[in-house]
Amino acid sequence: MKLLIEWTYKTPNGAETIFRSEEMAAEKTLLFANDLERTGRTKQLLFIDKYESKWTLKELKSYLKEIETEPHNVTVYFDGGFDVSTNKSGLGCVIYYTQSGKSYRLRKNALSHEHHSNNEAEYAALYLGIQELEQLNVHHLSVQFIGDSQVVINQLNDEWSVVEKVLSAWADRVEGKLNELGIQPEFKLIKRKKNAEADKLATQSLNGIAITATLEITKE
Repeated sequence: MKLLIEWTYKTPNGAETIFRSEEMAAEKTLLFANDLERTGRTKQLLFIDKYESKWTLKELKSYLKEIETEPHNVTVYFDGGFDVSTNKSGLGCVIYYTQSGKSYRLRKNALSHEHHSNNEAEYAALYLGIQELEQLNVHHLSVQFIGDSQVVINQLNDEWSVVEKVLSAWADRVEGKLNELGIQPEFKLIKRKKNAEADKLATQSLNGIAITATLEITKE
């Protein structure tokens, strides 16, 4: 969860002005907020998310404590590959998240015989990632979905129209599940070489290698 800080600053002679910070992780905003309060010149502190929802310091601390034992700070990488010669699709997703003060990486792939194009496989890989979020009990959070499919990302960002009926059905399916989970998505397009983890999982699936693994990420 990323927020920016809006604070009202009051000078010794009573003059006031309002400042806004850059966007940063919620936990980091608390560090700055505590420091700002120690100056004795901060009249009001508010925390604002990308949807312009506003939180007081007390509300933010309460919320962060509430979600501490649930997955949060979630990012999903996804990739799908389609083998024309076999009509098989390889789906891969990598999910990074924080839970109970620890960081984790979940890797999952799947093989499918139900799709008929690479674009459909990309949508299916994204949906696989969303299904894994449901298994993790991720709900009512902002989640970043990252992939290298221009079609999927641009269509879901409403930058490209969805002409094909089968892709339109996938887009509706994705949006329906996100709404059901209360997830506020942010779709980000990256180059394929930066999506290597998810791409490898999709390829391994096509090669008959099934993977489901969760790893705690520790700092060296």
